[in-house]
Amino acid sequence: MGRKILAVEDDRNISDLIRMYLEKEGFEVTTAFDGGTAVERFREIGPDLVLLDIMLPVMDGWSVCAKIRETSRAPIIMLTAKSEVLDRVTGLEMGADDYLVKPFEMKELIARINAVLRRTEIPDDTRKRLTFDKLVIDLDSYELTVDGQKVDTPPKELELLYHLASTPNRVYTRNQLLDEVWGFDYFGDSRTVDVHIKRLREKVENVSEEWTLKTVWGVGYKFEVVGRSK
Repeated sequence: MGRKILAVEDDRNISDLIRMYLEKEGFEVTTAFDGGTAVERFREIGPDLVLLDIMLPVMDGWSVCAKIRETSRAPIIMLTAKSEVLDRVTGLEMGADDYLVKPFEMKELIARINAVLRRTEIPDDTRKRLTFDKLVIDLDSYELTVDGQKVDTPPKELELLYHLASTPNRVYTRNQLLDEVWGFDYFGDSRTVDVHIKRLREKVENVSEEWTLKTVWGVGYKFEVVGRSK
């Protein structure tokens, strides 16, 4: 049996088209036409990935995304006719992994699905855990521990912090972070990185004198560690 995908789309013609193309690619597809049913289907089947329209009856896509993120890290790709920057940032802030604006080519959708699935697969023999003074970043369990306390952190924030901290003192541009953490060119808009950094700082700033999440003005960001070569 192929990987399970939950496709949430209230336009039945688009839904049928998505199902047809994905089943041709070997995926097992379950559909839902409103947000309430989407949450029920998610609990029933435990899909490997969710395609989620934003404008839905009963419960909108943002609310569905938030509900899924309460219990699961399953990758979510938002599908919407809205192209405004705020909508894209909102989706990613709420834990979506990618964002595709309608109308889109089915080939691009399939490429995005495959890319997101590859990024979210962690080999069993790979341990993704970084430890610094008063800080533990654990991608195996998707937990952030700050000064001995577990801090609720959205998956993308944790992945961003892990990426920066895995190469201490290396400076990353915003576009590099978009490419390497989100895995696609985010329409040339770097504000989502700034938003995620701001939220991370609210969780980890001034915890230790041995490391800091630092802005390199005019360039980007780095996880600076005292005593390591720059």
